[in-house]
Amino acid sequence: MNPNSNRRRLRASWNTTAALLILAVLLFPVYWMLNTALQPESSVAATEWFPASPGLENFDTAFSSQGGSLLTSFVVALGAVAVCLSLAAPAAYGLAQFGLRGGQGIVFTTLITQMVPGIVIANALYSAYAELGLVNSYLGLILADASLGLPFAIVLLRAFMVSIPNEVVEAAMVDGANRFTAFVRIVLPMSRNALITAGLFTFLFAWSDFMFALTLNTTDDVKPITLGIYQFVGAHVSDWGAVMATAVLSAVPAAILLVVAQKYISAGITGGSIK
Repeated sequence: MNPNSNRRRLRASWNTTAALLILAVLLFPVYWMLNTALQPESSVAATEWFPASPGLENFDTAFSSQGGSLLTSFVVALGAVAVCLSLAAPAAYGLAQFGLRGGQGIVFTTLITQMVPGIVIANALYSAYAELGLVNSYLGLILADASLGLPFAIVLLRAFMVSIPNEVVEAAMVDGANRFTAFVRIVLPMSRNALITAGLFTFLFAWSDFMFALTLNTTDDVKPITLGIYQFVGAHVSDWGAVMATAVLSAVPAAILLVVAQKYISAGITGGSIK
């Protein structure tokens, strides 16, 4: 047998083994979270490695106490996606197609805003929200969470829209469309993958937001799931099964979205790199 062929097979086996070990380490916290949630009335020290007699009592406790917070997170995250895409799409189109003076500087500044710590923005927003009456409101939290994904959405959509040929838009305008109609009927459908990718990441940013939820809400009127888990851990620190069940419930929507939109994410991220 060819020695080179043996070396290639041995190298491939080692690579596969290393990849499986890394994957096991990464997924172990998720497994332990689900394993603990499926073992009712078990403490942290007494949790078995495998759920010999799995039960859903912890999920009943978690859903009965955190169902409202899950619904609140859905409303806030979907609202943040709508606001973010409504602002990011026209802004990205203008930066990509109109040749604005200082466009590169605007894009660079947009990237800089993504690096500002959330606690700094939250403290600044609280003062403005107190004046505008947006504290403890869905609208206030939606606008704040939309700002988390807006810079990323603008940069991603601009990179994709730059690759759209001007001839396509000009052909639509020759057929009678104005600039706005061409944007809605031609540019947006062609940017579907990038829009889905930007919307998905904005949803995940809003879904996992804790800083704005804690800072901009002083009552329980608007309590997303991250804030619910924080309070739930404080009140049920001895019942880790219910805490882990709450964590599993909060992770399910994000996991489903990532799996469903996987092909759009890949196409949306790489689409802007090809002209």
